[in-house]
Amino acid sequence: MTAMNLAATQRPVPSRSMAIAVVGGLACALAIGKALPVTMDAISGALSPLCATAAESSPLDKVEPIGSYALPNVPGKRVTIVRVFYGPGGFSRPHRHAGSVTAYITKGEIRSQLGGGPVETFGVGQSFFEPPGSTHLVSANASTTEPAELIAVFVADEGAQLTTLLE
Repeated sequence: MTAMNLAATQRPVPSRSMAIAVVGGLACALAIGKALPVTMDAISGALSPLCATAAESSPLDKVEPIGSYALPNVPGKRVTIVRVFYGPGGFSRPHRHAGSVTAYITKGEIRSQLGGGPVETFGVGQSFFEPPGSTHLVSANASTTEPAELIAVFVADEGAQLTTLLE
């Protein structure tokens, strides 16, 4: 072998610290890869009843997960944020949420009624609060011609089903 061929076939030997970094990076990637599907499955499972209620009223109604985060200063609790789109005339069936929910209207007008209370209409920039265990009898787009949208922020127990449909 010539010196040129020998140099071309030799590979540099990685340093010990580089090898440790590579192994550590692979271990982290494996851990994240295993945890991410579980986290996303948990979020999707918790939101699926809410998504089902929207899908039953109009093909334009949908729920889009934005994020879900454990609350480090409140062990066992999680905040989950979703965007709810209602097509013209769209609505959700009566339901109850785990934990507390704050809704902020970002488009159009939303009609809402909690068990025992009046039907109220909220416009862009307004918000309403649902205490834990309250019955949400009316959640609907106030318009039959224009879409509406809200951002909902849930604070509930880790692993809780966020929405339960009522019969």
